[in-house]
Amino acid sequence: MSILAWIVLGLIAGFIASKIYVGSGQGILMDIVLGIVGAVVGGFIFDKLGSTGVTGFNIWSMLVAIIGAVLVLWIYHAVSGRSA
Repeated sequence: MSILAWIVLGLIAGFIASKIYVGSGQGILMDIVLGIVGAVVGGFIFDKLGSTGVTGFNIWSMLVAIIGAVLVLWIYHAVSGRSA
């Protein structure tokens, strides 16, 4: 995937994960970062579980990125001491 596709995927996944976990976005830059990190984390986890990780700009990759971003967001809040 191109860097632009990763940014768009990250923005969408981070925004959706923020809405799922917190109820409001974290800001556009933080949403992008959370989404991209979430895509990497989700892809790694799904790969270790024997499934397919992020494969491109498609629905499956979006689902993997959202799950990873929710996990990253949970860890971020646990470490920073912020409540959800």
